[in-house]
Amino acid sequence: MKTKYTVQHRRKREGKTDYRKRLELLKGRKDRLVIRKTNTQIIIQLVRYAEEGDKVLYTFKSSQLKKQGWNHQPNNLPACYLAGLFAGKQIIEKKVKTAVLDIGLRTPKKGGKIYSALKGLVDAGLKIPVGDNIYPTEERMSGKHINEKVEKDFEKIKAKI
Repeated sequence: MKTKYTVQHRRKREGKTDYRKRLELLKGRKDRLVIRKTNTQIIIQLVRYAEEGDKVLYTFKSSQLKKQGWNHQPNNLPACYLAGLFAGKQIIEKKVKTAVLDIGLRTPKKGGKIYSALKGLVDAGLKIPVGDNIYPTEERMSGKHINEKVEKDFEKIKAKI
């Protein structure tokens, strides 16, 4: 008696891709705004679907904020917001106005770093379908909860962008 066994896709076995969620995102035929959080930074990518494989149109890492004068951690809430704001301005220059958020397998956490970056993208002018009650408070995004130096640097860089 033979048993029939189907091997799952490698990325599903490794726990890297939820193919049902991905299919739902692709059915909308809009560009995806992929936001990934690592231990040291946040990565924002604009991805367009193609049959031969996804095309990454734009990538920004929060560690690149050092070029703008950000001398603090690249993975705190203010850095995530500034990364989103900077990436949003660059994406709009590429003539992209709307996108759909893709946070991958991360559990959405209200007021988290991913939503701080998303707020920066929305403030830059991108149209992304999202509710207003998930963003962190203005005090946390500006860095008041950390110290005054972070808050001053945040305002300076935000004005520069």
